[in-house]
Amino acid sequence: MFAMAYLLLLLGLLLLIKGADFFVNGASGVAKFLRVPPMLIGLTIVAFGTSSPEAAVSIDASLKGLAGITLGNVLGSNIFNIAFIIGVVAVIRPLKVEQVTIRKEIPFTLLASITLYILIADKSLQSLNYNIVSRADGLILLLFFMIFLYYLFEIARNSRENTSSKDELTANKKTADIYIAYIIGGLIGIIAGANLVVKGSTSIALQLGMSEVLVGLTIVALGTSLPELITSIVAAIKHESEIAIGNIVGSNIFNILFVLSISSIISPIPVDDKFQIDALIMIIYTLILFIFSMTYHKINRAEGISLFALYTGYIFFIILRN
Repeated sequence: MFAMAYLLLLLGLLLLIKGADFFVNGASGVAKFLRVPPMLIGLTIVAFGTSSPEAAVSIDASLKGLAGITLGNVLGSNIFNIAFIIGVVAVIRPLKVEQVTIRKEIPFTLLASITLYILIADKSLQSLNYNIVSRADGLILLLFFMIFLYYLFEIARNSRENTSSKDELTANKKTADIYIAYIIGGLIGIIAGANLVVKGSTSIALQLGMSEVLVGLTIVALGTSLPELITSIVAAIKHESEIAIGNIVGSNIFNILFVLSISSIISPIPVDDKFQIDALIMIIYTLILFIFSMTYHKINRAEGISLFALYTGYIFFIILRN
């Protein structure tokens, strides 16, 4: 039974990663066909595609009433994205950060993080006996997400590139059906993998005496963030730092404003008191990322090592806390 739980978890993670890979490839192809710039691809198609495992797992966990995994997955993934992924990628190759990202996208990520912290602090702010992400909270997050989508739509409308030639456009149209097939196949893999990850991880948690909070913050969060890690590393190696940074920033916004909003609308999410500390850590790490980005408009290797060290410290903290 124990071995079966690990097998389900491993199979689920493999399906998630491969499904996300197909999804990103197909969605990126469609984005290129629509002639939008790399930064926008990173913020939207790539970010939303690589975050689809988090969405699938959290929504599936919400349907099953596993609040610890639903919220823990989002918080753990966002912390992993900022500290571990950007840290590792910056060590491999320093990341250039565009001025617009420093002035708009990263501050918006910080705003989303602070909003989430406020929404889960019901005990301290509203003198309630419990903390919860209610359906009303979910609708608030969803409205913020709509604002973000409008902002992205304006970027796309104002920066859309001209088609190089009629022949190139015709060639792209011929492969559009292949891109769509990749998207559909990827989504099938993501949904199936999400179901297996939730089943396997919760089974392991019960057998090892681990809490849902710890499982959500570690096993599930790291597993569903692997697509972001792989995509960002490849983008950095190919000198596409806009896609690498856009992927992380867009993923974190998507996780908070879309994944949590949909999950809480489906079923209100009870919040363990421990999550307030994790949400505060997420805010602090996002602020550190913002400060690092402002120094010479890039994240250098020393800053990357610092972020990686912060994530290592965080892992030790949550293991000891549990």
